[in-house]
Amino acid sequence: MEAAKSLFSYKPFWAKRLGTAPFLPMSRAEMDALGWDACDIIVVTGDAYVDHASFGMAVIGRVLEAQGFRVGIISQPDWTSADPFRALGRPTLFFGVTAGNMDSMVNRYTSDRKIRKDDAYTPGAEGGRRPDRAVTVYSQRCREAFRDVPIVLGGIEASLRRVAHYDYWSDKVRRSVMLDSKADILLFGNAERALIELAHRLAKGEAISTIRDLRGTAYMLPRVPEGWAVLDASDVDADSGAMPRGPLGVPAVIRLPSYEVVRDDPVQYTHASRVGHLESNPGHARPLVQAHGDREVWLNPPPLPLETGEMDRVFELPYARAPHPSYGGARIPAWEMIRFSVNVMRGCFGGCSFCSITEHEGKVIQSRSEGSILREIEQIRDKTEGFTGVVSDLGGPTANMWRLNCSDPKIQAVCRRWSCVYPDICKNLETDQTPLVDLYRKARAIQGVKKITIASGLRYDLAVKTPAYVKELVTHHVGGYLKIAPEHTEDGPLALMMKPGMGAYDRFRALFETFSKQAGKQQFLIPYFIAAHPGTTDEDMMNLALWLKRNHFRADQVQTFLPSPMSLATAMYHGERNPLKPVRRDGPVVATAKGLRQRRLHKAFLRYHDPENWPMLREALRQMGRTDLIGMSKKHLIPGHQPTGTGLAGGEGARAGRKNGAQTFLTQQTRQGQGPYDPTRGAPSCPRDAAPGAKPGRGRPRRSTGR
Repeated sequence: MEAAKSLFSYKPFWAKRLGTAPFLPMSRAEMDALGWDACDIIVVTGDAYVDHASFGMAVIGRVLEAQGFRVGIISQPDWTSADPFRALGRPTLFFGVTAGNMDSMVNRYTSDRKIRKDDAYTPGAEGGRRPDRAVTVYSQRCREAFRDVPIVLGGIEASLRRVAHYDYWSDKVRRSVMLDSKADILLFGNAERALIELAHRLAKGEAISTIRDLRGTAYMLPRVPEGWAVLDASDVDADSGAMPRGPLGVPAVIRLPSYEVVRDDPVQYTHASRVGHLESNPGHARPLVQAHGDREVWLNPPPLPLETGEMDRVFELPYARAPHPSYGGARIPAWEMIRFSVNVMRGCFGGCSFCSITEHEGKVIQSRSEGSILREIEQIRDKTEGFTGVVSDLGGPTANMWRLNCSDPKIQAVCRRWSCVYPDICKNLETDQTPLVDLYRKARAIQGVKKITIASGLRYDLAVKTPAYVKELVTHHVGGYLKIAPEHTEDGPLALMMKPGMGAYDRFRALFETFSKQAGKQQFLIPYFIAAHPGTTDEDMMNLALWLKRNHFRADQVQTFLPSPMSLATAMYHGERNPLKPVRRDGPVVATAKGLRQRRLHKAFLRYHDPENWPMLREALRQMGRTDLIGMSKKHLIPGHQPTGTGLAGGEGARAGRKNGAQTFLTQQTRQGQGPYDPTRGAPSCPRDAAPGAKPGRGRPRRSTGR
């Protein structure tokens, strides 16, 4: 992997002498107070502007400010007119457009395609403050406002829609967002490297139409340039894992099946997804090209990961660590979730097929230094209003991957494994988590810190490799409940999820209970599961329900699989083939719950204890020949009688919908009189819904997904 130019090695732009803004301006009055006659770059975002390193617009804005550029923010504009997009005037360089930390469709719609009532990234949690497909709408309004100003797309929504992609909400394959948005260039993944170089080159007078060599970018071309060897990957029955390298000394680009082909052929869509994912390692990835009619969408290889020193400087920029004052103190739930937490890393090598973190941030773990993390805790203590001594999280996409990476950079640069931990933990993966133990101890020793909890999702199959880490976690950093995500109990869906079997869960549970007892604490695991994931049969969900009942779990907050753009699980859902293996037109079919009734049935099995679901479950169990599970004894899954006033909607979860996820998660401790689960606490951060992205109702906002 070639060496990357350091983020902070560029000669600053002339406006550096104007100094640092307390908040990036959102009005002309703020610009005037700063002595600005114009913004060089205006970031348009679907989120409220919170000047904190967990919010993409703040990171991008502060990173560009550190380069000497004047950056303004247009947050959640009224998209029905171009006027709000003129509020800060014409930017001298470009508009940067992002939907925010979440995909706008995931943000607004549930897995049943129902409109969500709230938005955690909006003041007062008000819903409806961003349009559907926000990147496209915002880009169109920017073009109306100033037709000749370049438009640069970024963030998770753009990142995961950079090629032809299956769109769950319209139930069809949509073309690359580049065409609908009419943007000039798209930056995917964590985009600091590409964005900084792009800004400096534009500032020097280069035309954006000529900047074609930046990693992590996508753009439109009329045709493949001369001098490139085109490796055709359109044969659905070819082994896409054995693509040739092309002629020696000639640059090669891989041609994906065209938009028109994948639009009309779900099997080809799955094949194209496999080919694209095999070219995701920045150490060896080749460019991709996909025809859309008579034009080409060109994707350069992914961005190179940030080094620790670069990560430190990005996170230690002069953030105000608060929402913009214009919100008048209105509550922004996503900010409340992370205001006392610290992001210690980026990326995830888990490779879960339903997850968007690996798609967006990559598999290479990018870690901050211990010193930088400890300094941020001190900043929270000294500068964040309302701090009471409790740090709510030291985490990120995964709590216990900090400083874990491949032991051999040469192997990492050529690796094509989907996951470093599935089907087994790779022998080349560093799994020692004792540095994290040391970090926890030093963090707890900071004056003014009373307690540190870990709210990010935990990779428990890794945790058991370092029992000392589990002991430290359980003894000092669990607030009574620890949330982990086995996702399922059955081997079929687990294999397609690329998740470990329940043996790893059982080993972790044994350590958890042993160390809790040694610490003199009564603490409990709360497992999360997914309903209706591709490869899941009705029998699989029935067996999962039986496991829940045997273990005395009654889940109130449950998750139905939502096919987010570009994920491998979405390719399984749409094409009904397994892209983890070479795709064959006559190959095995992946069983997929697509109909609303079957998806609700799978969700009902997770809530087997809810009387509203019993009529549907009785009918299903009879059809499955499992009437032995209907009755009044402890061995039965559901009773044969129906309480008066329940199940009137045919067992489709009417009452669960009215609860809106605000009830308790009844687990072993409630049966023992220990009190209910507190729904205000954090939750695992694995973004099965996020295109970052993020589903705040399930857990804390996704880290580093808005860039």
